[in-house]
Amino acid sequence: MGKKNIYILATGGTIAGRAASETATTGYQAGAIGVAELLAAVPELKAFANVRGEQIAAIDSKDMTSAIWLQLAKRCEEILSQDDIDGIVITHGTDTMEETGYFLNLTVHSDKPVVLTGAMRPATAVSADGPMNLLQAVRVAVADDAQGKGVLIVMNGTIVSAREAVKTHTTSLDTFKSPEIGDLGTVQDGEPVFYRQPLRRHTRESQFDVKGVQELPRVSILYAHADDDGFLVRATAEGGAKGIIYAGMGNGSIPERVEQELAQAVKQGIIVVRSTRSSAGRVTRAEASYEEHGFIGSDMLNPQKARVLLQLALLQTTDKEEICNIYHIY
Repeated sequence: MGKKNIYILATGGTIAGRAASETATTGYQAGAIGVAELLAAVPELKAFANVRGEQIAAIDSKDMTSAIWLQLAKRCEEILSQDDIDGIVITHGTDTMEETGYFLNLTVHSDKPVVLTGAMRPATAVSADGPMNLLQAVRVAVADDAQGKGVLIVMNGTIVSAREAVKTHTTSLDTFKSPEIGDLGTVQDGEPVFYRQPLRRHTRESQFDVKGVQELPRVSILYAHADDDGFLVRATAEGGAKGIIYAGMGNGSIPERVEQELAQAVKQGIIVVRSTRSSAGRVTRAEASYEEHGFIGSDMLNPQKARVLLQLALLQTTDKEEICNIYHIY
């Protein structure tokens, strides 16, 4: 049997970063290296797959936009519909990788593997981690066991579901983890091994379709803190937000003054979702008043992923019960 065909989509990021010296791991220009040079730096790829690619963007992922998300989703759909393509690897900056991965997990309708990878050190660093991460991502993309598991993130020898992946450290190579559930698998000596699979709805089973969508609804994330008086809720509502993700304390707890402002926002037609600023744990039912106001719990989604899901949900409905059910399904 011949080698599988893997298509690389490059978006920039640290993996394509160029620094002033080989010892510099900060202060570099992200996305400075093009996809051809990126692939040429890892000749070992040819031993495991036929690879070719294209440049979608060349940005630092802190500058990721919904316009690029939509472009990526549509391009992934086009590529994966081709019979001679077996999977996609996306090179991406780590700052927003978990959000992009989750967006694609909800909008790319294929069982073929889609794997995101990146680096914590620029390509010019003497200890660059990008080449190994790229090689491991391709090895995962060609693995039969990667089929049907949704969008994956492969970094530093770990395989994590895009739904559950969180960047947990500012600079460590071992930054992407699933704090609550754990990794899907590992890449040991180049061999991918899976131990479990995601159960929440994704990819081929997802109801979300962005064909023809040019813009996502405005959804803001507000972060809870001591002495929060709800000022930012008022500013957000006045600014035209269609939804608010409130990163509450603990189990999505909301200060009393903020709760009143959020309740007023709901009366104005704004969807409010309770998430948490804590690093792990589900946001479940709490105060009875939250239910009375129509606030929706984010389940296990952190604020940035709860935002992605609400943006897509709002393309289809503004009904609070329907959106609440979406958070239980996805």
